Amino acid sequence: MISVVIPLYNKAHQIANTLYSVLKQTFRNFEIVVVDDGSTDNSVQEVEKVNDIRIRIIHQKNAGVSAARNKGIEEARYNLIAFLDADDEWKPEYLETQYNLFLKYPQCNVYACGYEFCNSNGTVSNTIIRKLPFHEEDGVLTNYFEVASCSHPPICSISIMVKKEAIQAIGGFPVGIKSGEDLLTWARLAVHNEIAYSRKIMAIFHVEGYNVSEKPKRIPAEQDLVGNELSALWYLYHPSYMKQYISHWHKMRSSIYMRLNMRRKSMNEALKGLKYSPLNYKLYLYILLDLLPTKIRPF
Repeated sequence: MISVVIPLYNKAHQIANTLYSVLKQTFRNFEIVVVDDGSTDNSVQEVEKVNDIRIRIIHQKNAGVSAARNKGIEEARYNLIAFLDADDEWKPEYLETQYNLFLKYPQCNVYACGYEFCNSNGTVSNTIIRKLPFHEEDGVLTNYFEVASCSHPPICSISIMVKKEAIQAIGGFPVGIKSGEDLLTWARLAVHNEIAYSRKIMAIFHVEGYNVSEKPKRIPAEQDLVGNELSALWYLYHPSYMKQYISHWHKMRSSIYMRLNMRRKSMNEALKGLKYSPLNYKLYLYILLDLLPTKIRPF
């Protein structure tokens, strides 16, 4: 049996489609735990319209997505937990794919598969996953941080299934972090567990249209809790390619600050990234762009 945990906050227009993508699964032995994180729209009423005894609704005051996921983990009746966001969806064979990984790789506690992006116009784009350590359709992801530092994240919040004791052993999802809390969770899981991975694209991540010239909607947190925690993980366990991954994290922060025209902060993040990986050439480009006069910058 699998517990499907769905955190829900003001997704009245998307949640029904998300639920039906679960109910259409070829693997049928599951429950759905919807954690309403204090929604103020008709999200709960939309869930209640979906008539299936496998759906449970848990209510809590608004506390953020990490707290909602943690509540779902606590309420889950089964040892295998799959996560799905309330505005995304799975292809029909998603749970079957994950369950087959569970059967095939008994030494693993974490299971992940491929996912794709779908924008508001319905245009689908594939993720880019490089340097997988196997050539077959699935295998053990022994080099998580190497893959994650040169690709789209190999794990995302809708493409992972995990054993309950494994996610609880790392303290669940970190509360109080508004951006990057999922990346930190996957990093903690990767340090302590083996990961089974399938190349099959079974999850659909819905995103708004984006291009590099647009100003980001969110400023990075002033106190970089994720970066600090990633550094602590590297200091304690020294996993391979962790330094490159931390550099990649600072590169992302530098890019956001640069597009917000916050040059000093962008340069500081780039310099932090270079401390961990001096060969991260894009960081030198970011520093150069930060030094250019506004009139001749490309954005």
